[in-house]
Amino acid sequence: MKRNDLLFMIEQAVKAPSGHNTQPWLFRLLENEDKVELYPNADKELKVVDTDRRELFISLGCAVENLSLAASSKGYSLDVSITEDGVITVQFTFSDSVKEHALFKQIGERQTNRSVYNGSVLKESLIYSLQEIGKVDNANVYMWLNGSPEFCVIADYVLRGNEIQMKSKEFKKELSDWIRYNRSHTLQTRDGLSYEAFGAPDFPRWMSELIMKSFLNPFMQNKGDKKKIQSSSHFILFTTRNDSVVDWINLGRTLERFLLELTSRGIAYAFLNQPCEVKPLSVGMARSLLLEKEYPAILIRIGYGKKMPYSLRKPIDDVLI
Repeated sequence: MKRNDLLFMIEQAVKAPSGHNTQPWLFRLLENEDKVELYPNADKELKVVDTDRRELFISLGCAVENLSLAASSKGYSLDVSITEDGVITVQFTFSDSVKEHALFKQIGERQTNRSVYNGSVLKESLIYSLQEIGKVDNANVYMWLNGSPEFCVIADYVLRGNEIQMKSKEFKKELSDWIRYNRSHTLQTRDGLSYEAFGAPDFPRWMSELIMKSFLNPFMQNKGDKKKIQSSSHFILFTTRNDSVVDWINLGRTLERFLLELTSRGIAYAFLNQPCEVKPLSVGMARSLLLEKEYPAILIRIGYGKKMPYSLRKPIDDVLI
């Protein structure tokens, strides 16, 4: 297997989403065996907001799905195995019968769009087609229209999540550590939450820090999220049957396929994971939605909005071991 093919696939894999754009993955190339091993990067853990590392492992699953789609563009199929502690081994097999997947070209187009959307509602036929996207075992996807009782319940849990998180000094410290306050800061790190993703101007860093940190309180967070929620068409909740590393990684593959499908249809999305991240709220939301035997894992809102600037990625050499 050509090393350039492996590097190309990893370049696509790291375009996957991750919490705070931490990019929490490490890759080991086993060229002679046509394999890649994928490991969680302990240095990129979000110990406050993602205490059980659920979102980290979901991100690794998203990266694996990108790897799979990129492999198809080079004529490879793959076999994935996952250990209980989250080490992922990907075995590649070349075949003339493997054709490029239709979603491959969406990898570079996908973005998390945190803006206020235009309020348009997705057509029912489009929602039905999204529900047909393949799911892995032990994962489910639920969609609720803006204005429905379930949508209103979830919106309330999001705001309650803000109240809890934005009163936590530890949460705000961790979040602040991953905000990139201007262009030079963003180019220096090539990770984290860029000022552009929030629609902020390119001010001197000291000024941006003062302004952005003034927004890190329950009132301002809820004020902004209310507008964003009201402008959205649907909430989509991804759940797992088990709270396990293997299920989280497999859910990540479903999530990435779903996000790329949204991208191909011109649909914007953004994460609102607050009620999944605060354990009491997660349990309460599942009960309120009659999903008591499932674990809420990822919550997104969808709709139509203008393109936003893209988040940068680390150089490939930084993720190879």
